[in-house]
Amino acid sequence: MLEFKQVGEVPDYPAYFLSDGTLLLTLWQATDPATATPFDRKTNIGLHHFALKVDGLNTLNTLHETLSKTDGVTIEFAPEPLGGGPTQHMMCYIPGGIRMELIAPGG
Repeated sequence: MLEFKQVGEVPDYPAYFLSDGTLLLTLWQATDPATATPFDRKTNIGLHHFALKVDGLNTLNTLHETLSKTDGVTIEFAPEPLGGGPTQHMMCYIPGGIRMELIAPGG
């Protein structure tokens, strides 16, 4: 599916590095997640969301099903047409409150 693997970490930072062989993502852990300030896209400056392209609608639907059962993930909306075209997308909040969009190009 997304096929990201952990390729490194700095435990005392703490940071984890994930890659699919093309992209590298760095994930930081809050010192105390219970008291961390969640991101609010309407009032904070920072990342609104990030988007990843998947290889088709079947993959998008499988990811939706998997993510909807994953602890710490909240589905904002299920796969639906993007801009009235054949491309489909979905949006979810991953742990830490970051919004992730998954896009399956149509056609």
